[in-house]
Amino acid sequence: MTPRRSSPRPTTRTNRWAGRAAGLLAGVAADALFGDPRRGHPVAGFGALAAALERRCYADRHRAGVGYTAVLVGGVVGLGVLADRLAGPRPLARTALTAAATWAVLGGASLAGEGAALAGELDRADLTAARSRLPSLCGRDPSTLDASGIARAGVESLAENTSDAVVAPLFWGAVAGVPGLLGYRAVNTLDAMVGYRSPRYARFGWASARLDDAANLLPARAAALLFAGLAPAVGGSPGAALAAWRRDGVTHPSPNAGPVEAAAAGALGVRLGGLTVYSHGAEQRPSLGTGEPPQVGDLHRAARLSRLVGWASAGLAAAGAHTAARRATRRHGGGSAGRS
Repeated sequence: MTPRRSSPRPTTRTNRWAGRAAGLLAGVAADALFGDPRRGHPVAGFGALAAALERRCYADRHRAGVGYTAVLVGGVVGLGVLADRLAGPRPLARTALTAAATWAVLGGASLAGEGAALAGELDRADLTAARSRLPSLCGRDPSTLDASGIARAGVESLAENTSDAVVAPLFWGAVAGVPGLLGYRAVNTLDAMVGYRSPRYARFGWASARLDDAANLLPARAAALLFAGLAPAVGGSPGAALAAWRRDGVTHPSPNAGPVEAAAAGALGVRLGGLTVYSHGAEQRPSLGTGEPPQVGDLHRAARLSRLVGWASAGLAAAGAHTAARRATRRHGGGSAGRS
């Protein structure tokens, strides 16, 4: 009788998945409990570094922007790879590392909290406070906005940033672990800093903007589906959300913000878009959705929907990472019994 073979030890490829699902969930829980770090936020530190490098290497050329983006994103991804290797094959170390990285890059709790606080200020008709808070959500000029304009800006920002600051980092964390989490946040931060169609950044920021478009291509569609699927939780219709996405999403100048904002508009039953004033100029945005412009009550609903989409995306990301871990274990680490 041939002796029974023991299962081989897990391979390096299997170990890289160890702890990823638990780490993602732990990081989401930390974000929900503690919000963003009040001091020494890693994303703020990266932004300061990026601003300093921009001052040294800025030139009104595509090539300068490509080098700038490659150095910063490549450096952050390399740091993630190094940290991942230092954690080694220990599941607890990988869980802790993934949790810390997830907490550092997520902005879900702060985003929904700022949206709810903005709605509360509009409830109290405190336009001064609402205008002061709006820049924490988006880069628009709030000085000329009335309550309806602030509500519209808040709803649009909640929709887009739920995708950018919650769904997308969790997606890349599930797919690529710590390097994916850190690399995505670097890409998205650079887009927010230099990815504008302004005279200064039209060429220098081109690489950052296009890389952000690519990184958000799949997560934005996943976010739009979640907005549609969860629409009934805020009194909306999945069918209306999907219809608005199909009809209006392609009219938006951003290939990724369009589907997300259109789906959110349909889910909430409101109409988004119109004149949008930034510090670098004004843009006339197309209409998204077929309802009335959003009011303060819709901003409350948008904040609630943002939280729900964040929780759902966390569950899906963890489930995806767990499934990948099981498949990797069966493919590379699972032994089989010998014949007797």
